[in-house]
Amino acid sequence: MEGAEATITKDQRVRGYCAYDWGKSAFETSVTTAIFPAWFAYLFAEANGISTKMLGSEWTADAMYSAAVMVGALLVAICAPSLGVIADRRMIKIWWLKILTLLGAGSCILLALSPYLGVSLGWIWALIMFMAANVGLNGAGVFYNALLPHMGDDSEMDAISNKAFAAGYLGGGLLLVVHLALVLGLPGQSWVIPFAMATSGLWWLGFAQMTFRMVPEPHIENEMEPMGLIDSTKMALGEVKATLADIKSFRTLFFYMLAYFCFIDGINSVTALAGVFGIVVLGLTTVGLILTILIIQFVAAPAAIGFTKLAEKWGTKGALQFSLVCWCVVIVGALSFAPLELEKHEEYDIQYTWTGTDDVYEVVAREGVNPIAALPDDDEQQWALTYRDILPVQINEDYKLGEAVEWAYDDDGVPVPRNVTLTEANVASLQATMDESRFSFSITGAGNISDQTGLGVDHPTSLGDGLLDFIPETARTYVWAPLGMTVFFQFLLLGVFAGALLGGSQGLARSMFGQMVPETRSAEFFGFFGFFGKVAALLGPLIYSLMTVWFDSRVGIFAISLLIVAGAIMLRRVDVEDGIAVARAEDERNRQQDATTA
Repeated sequence: MEGAEATITKDQRVRGYCAYDWGKSAFETSVTTAIFPAWFAYLFAEANGISTKMLGSEWTADAMYSAAVMVGALLVAICAPSLGVIADRRMIKIWWLKILTLLGAGSCILLALSPYLGVSLGWIWALIMFMAANVGLNGAGVFYNALLPHMGDDSEMDAISNKAFAAGYLGGGLLLVVHLALVLGLPGQSWVIPFAMATSGLWWLGFAQMTFRMVPEPHIENEMEPMGLIDSTKMALGEVKATLADIKSFRTLFFYMLAYFCFIDGINSVTALAGVFGIVVLGLTTVGLILTILIIQFVAAPAAIGFTKLAEKWGTKGALQFSLVCWCVVIVGALSFAPLELEKHEEYDIQYTWTGTDDVYEVVAREGVNPIAALPDDDEQQWALTYRDILPVQINEDYKLGEAVEWAYDDDGVPVPRNVTLTEANVASLQATMDESRFSFSITGAGNISDQTGLGVDHPTSLGDGLLDFIPETARTYVWAPLGMTVFFQFLLLGVFAGALLGGSQGLARSMFGQMVPETRSAEFFGFFGFFGKVAALLGPLIYSLMTVWFDSRVGIFAISLLIVAGAIMLRRVDVEDGIAVARAEDERNRQQDATTA
């Protein structure tokens, strides 16, 4: 092992380390962020309609999806510290990385089989494989991160960590371009999405081979003898318990983990919820969201390298603090975003145009308008059923729980026009429903009813009712409208700034932790690092949900920013030099103890 390690240069090790980020980001970007959520929702709806009965409750597609992510994250979070202890005692970091990569990438590849297993089994298979892929991804992350302290000395940690994150954004972004070109360019082709799933797994597994070849297993003096499963588990749990009982010895490191818990929760929550916020609150189109994801990928890569230069000048802690302050500015900026007020007939969700014959109007639904809630007994569905004679709707054949309608589009997503009869009575009745609606309508032409508009109180352009709506209302009046900047360009601006911060803040956070971790216990402590990160992933969305239910979505986003503020304040009290000194003393103690034992 030592001979093989000697033949591999430091540059080769670093390239091999970065190759893993390049590969696994395909799953994080193409699968998790861009494609799988909507695809799973389709598979689920095809089999069950709106919901299915399980454990005495009705489960919807998004509930199932969230549960799978949570179970996978918690499973890894619970096991990670114990697995890390074993990996610090035996030379098995790369071995575990291989096993968990095979689990994650293999499950991603097997996702492609979902539509070929029949309607009743396809969605179940997709859910199980997605959960297994997440277990593989998060579990592999523990051992991958644990390799970082062995890649170079403390002065090189920032550069290596940020270089790896940059590689991840570039690798994931490049494959995403291919996948989205196929999805958008070949609509309706059944093989496209399974192909995207399979190639994401192959991309991950393929580039991981460079890591396995070029990154040697870190050497451990006086390696522990192999143990059985039960004995290894007992030993690992005992070590974890002892570490937790000895928190005072690693006071700086654990205090940093608490700070990390707060700010990474805020950052991850913002990135996870930005898409939902953009579509639901701002009325962003799916294409707009996709383009923003691409922008983030390719901006984040060079920005991560730029933060390395900043860390060289200000130190890791100083550069990380700067990134957190910038994150708060970005979030407050996001609160100012608002769609411009509707001015043209073509901008309204429901468009009536006089045909030239009596009271007959041609009506279409704007391409990209939010879908009608499909549950037959939902208020919005009942509204659509009540006004189906004058709305551009058609029977929704995907749902089997009763009669339901949807916006009238053809198979390519092009609006299908309908001729309807408008009267003063039915228009007045439709107008009265706008107080409880999230849609808009416009009537134009020279007929008996003309130049009328209706705007739902919950339409993205309607502002003024929320606790923080004065922020976007003021910004729209004095900034966005004078500049003519639509919500797409506003959100794109957010993507540029968020992308510039994302890679740097994540890379610096990992680097700073790696500097204060004893090399002899790197896997154990990165297990705790992963545990804090996974548990934190549950808190932010919970806060957002509660604030959104109690107030609105903008208050939810603002509440998340407070987590980042709390983490930044705690970070100021972290004495990095003390943490490094404690880590070096622990390494010396462990090496002396191992030598004595030997």
